[in-house]
Amino acid sequence: MPPSRAVGPTPRAELPYDELQVMGLRLLDIPRHELADHVAQAARRQARMLVVNANAHCMVLAQRAPWLRDLFDRADIAFCDGAGVQLAALFLIGRRPHRTTPPEWIGPVLQDLGADARIFWLGGEQSVAEEGARAFEVRYGVQTAGIRNGFFDAIPGSTDSEDIIRQITAARPNLLLVNMGMPRQERWLYDNWDRLPPTVAITAGALVDHAAGRVRRPPRWVANMGVEWLVRLCREPKRLWRRYLIGLPIFGYHVLRWRFHLGRRSTSCPTES
Repeated sequence: MPPSRAVGPTPRAELPYDELQVMGLRLLDIPRHELADHVAQAARRQARMLVVNANAHCMVLAQRAPWLRDLFDRADIAFCDGAGVQLAALFLIGRRPHRTTPPEWIGPVLQDLGADARIFWLGGEQSVAEEGARAFEVRYGVQTAGIRNGFFDAIPGSTDSEDIIRQITAARPNLLLVNMGMPRQERWLYDNWDRLPPTVAITAGALVDHAAGRVRRPPRWVANMGVEWLVRLCREPKRLWRRYLIGLPIFGYHVLRWRFHLGRRSTSCPTES
């Protein structure tokens, strides 16, 4: 079995946005509509672009996963996906980055591209992914380049992963929506990104469920108030209780740890005479 691979050597796009370091992760402070524009332009050019997002759960995982921090360093666009990350950034570095999620901006991207969008859906249940693909074809006029459910052996070099790489290479999509949940989707891209054809790969999480109408987003004002997590917890308590009821306090602990670390580092600097 071949060893795990890092993201390939292709240099990332240099975009004109502030790069923020939040709890060890590199994030771009990029507005939602401009993110959508960059993704649409890259897809239309059949360019190679890696788009990842960070929420509180991701921040916690990154504390013990150097490969995840490396993925964010190498991504073309790494954006804030959660009010918790916004508040942590404000508390730690005095900046409140723009916040968005893939379901909020994928619609404008596909409206812009129309039939020029060739989507490969990777992840989710097969029937749900097929339903989501059909819904997007009807809604936006896009093409479906391929569909593969997320129930496969994701170990590098496994028969399943090799077969999926061959499928994606043959399909040559200009959008690859990876809906495998965090951190499985990030790890699969980290291991295989350098072997994929030019495409815009997006860690899309539950986007496939949104596309299929299985999950509905709350109004945007709910997310802007920072309580979308509570709505999600009420809707899916069995699946999400551990992430929020245990994960959020752990996230708070790491925020305070970083605050203490930054404060100690600043006070240790010599003052000018």
